[in-house]
Amino acid sequence: MQNLTSYDPRTETGLDELFRGFFKPVRIDSAPHPVTIKMDVTETENGYLVQAEMPGVKKEDIDVAIEGNLVTITAEVKRESETKNGGRVFRGERFFGNTYRTFTLPAELDESACQAAYDNGVLELKLVRKAAAPGKRLAIQ
Repeated sequence: MQNLTSYDPRTETGLDELFRGFFKPVRIDSAPHPVTIKMDVTETENGYLVQAEMPGVKKEDIDVAIEGNLVTITAEVKRESETKNGGRVFRGERFFGNTYRTFTLPAELDESACQAAYDNGVLELKLVRKAAAPGKRLAIQ
């Protein structure tokens, strides 16, 4: 079934659509938005495989922290200054600064068995699940 939308001709004249954006300034001086770390998480037989896109980041500027089932990826994006003779920058939209992404997995991770590799702007994490501890039987007193 299609969604029905109510229409009131007295309130929706269409004039707001006509003038939307008309008075916006031509020049927008806003700070660039932080880099979003986009990633894919796949479950494997013994854990998880995470592939995170981090273009323009050097391997030395990436930090991965694991606490239980919480994983945090932190990166510092640095701006390399390049000055050309007689040139000037009209608009700079590239972000530089710190960015991070935190996510929770359904199982606890074994920090000592996890591995990380970085190649061509993609961080690959091989996260290993902690072995399940056998249940402890309590003596009834």
